[in-house]
Amino acid sequence: MSSKKISTFLIFLIISFSNIAKVFSIEPDVFVQSTVNRASKVLSSNIGKEEKIEKLKIIADETVDIKIIGLYTLGSYRKELNDDQKKKYSILFKKYFLKTFSSRLAEYSNPEIEVTSKKKLNEKYTIVSSNLIATEKRSEVKIDWRIYTKDSENPIIRDLIIEGLSLARTQKEEFSSIIQTNDGNINALFESLENFIK
Repeated sequence: MSSKKISTFLIFLIISFSNIAKVFSIEPDVFVQSTVNRASKVLSSNIGKEEKIEKLKIIADETVDIKIIGLYTLGSYRKELNDDQKKKYSILFKKYFLKTFSSRLAEYSNPEIEVTSKKKLNEKYTIVSSNLIATEKRSEVKIDWRIYTKDSENPIIRDLIIEGLSLARTQKEEFSSIIQTNDGNINALFESLENFIK
C-alpha cells in the first residue's frame, strides 16, 4: 500500500472514531428532556401509585447524583463524621431522597416539561432551563437543572432550581436547622431521616 493510501486510510479512521465519540456524547438539554419524558411516561401509565413510585425511584437513581447532593446538604458537618457515620448517612439520605422525590412527583398525573435553553457555565456544569407547562389547575413553573457535565457521556443532575429556589440549598438549610436545634448532634438528623423513611 502506498504512503498516500496509508495517509488517506488513517485520516478516514480518525474521522470515523471522532464521529463515534460524538455519538456517545450526550448534550445536557437532550439528557434532561429524555429524563422528563421517561418520568412523564411512568406518570401517565395505567398502573398503581406505588408501582409508579418504584419506577420513578429507578429513574432518579440513574439520573441524579444523590451521593454528592447528600454530602452538599450536610455542609461543614460532613467533616465531623467518622467513617461509620458517613456510611450510615449515605444510606439514609439516599432512601430519604428517593422517597421524597418519587412521592411528590407521583402526585402529578402527567407533567409536561419543555426544555427551552441551555447555558454552559464551565467545563463541569451546564444549566438547562425548562418550563412546567401550565394547565387549568396550575400556573407555568420555571425549572432550571444544574447538570454536571465533566463526563460528556454521563451527564448527571446535581440540583433543581424551581422559580429561582435551589432544592439542594433548601435541603441543606433544613438539615442544618435540625442539627443546630439539637446542639450540633448529628444523630438527631439521622433519627429525623429514619422517622421519615418509616
